[in-house]
Amino acid sequence: MSRALFHPLPRPAADRTLLCLSFCGGGTASFRPWAEALPPDVELALYCYPGREGRYTVPFAADWNALVEDALTAVRAVAATRPYVLLGHSMGAWVGFELTCRLEAGAGTPPQALVVSASDSPTRWAEKSRRSPRASDTDEQLLTWMSTVGQLAPEVLGEPDLCAMALEVFRADLRLSDGYRYREGLAVRTPLQVLYGADDDLDAPADRWRPLAAGEFRADELPGGHFYTPEVWARLPESVAALTPSAAR
Repeated sequence: MSRALFHPLPRPAADRTLLCLSFCGGGTASFRPWAEALPPDVELALYCYPGREGRYTVPFAADWNALVEDALTAVRAVAATRPYVLLGHSMGAWVGFELTCRLEAGAGTPPQALVVSASDSPTRWAEKSRRSPRASDTDEQLLTWMSTVGQLAPEVLGEPDLCAMALEVFRADLRLSDGYRYREGLAVRTPLQVLYGADDDLDAPADRWRPLAAGEFRADELPGGHFYTPEVWARLPESVAALTPSAAR
């Protein structure tokens, strides 16, 4: 499990950790620059899904439950050192929600806050399974979607081997998310913050997530689409309410 957690800028004296969960088909690379955007008392920890980067030789998770159980081990390792905030982007938001529910039910120490970014509510799992991107889409459809939202760099499209690797990971994660089922009535007591892009193709994310918050709730609209604007993405932790100086007091 050691390679499941990556710390781009170790801060042994930090008071808190921001633990991030990636989007469908993603790894840790897109989140690494955030280490420089965090307050000096916060360390960045990135969970790497099986089958990519430092865990390339680890088989992809067999199903949704296997992925959440794998992530749960990583979360417990972070929670054992200091308080933490959990942030999930896109598919990572659903992983974060499920993790928080299990942690609140006794599986470990819950986060100080759960931040869900660029994601429809888990209650919309059936609607999601009927629209792109889906595991049944063609390679061309998936590559078009990834490049359109900014997930796939233009230079990758000119490299067949890189495209094949990106598609393999993306499809594996799509199969996992297609198998997700929300359990009616599930909600979190942990403070919940929703971040979403003004131009993202989401159906009223704040309204959809609000019923899943049994405790504090807030929603913040940010410029841009699924990955916001490059400027916003580069410093996204600055939009996390739980990491502001006032929240630390």
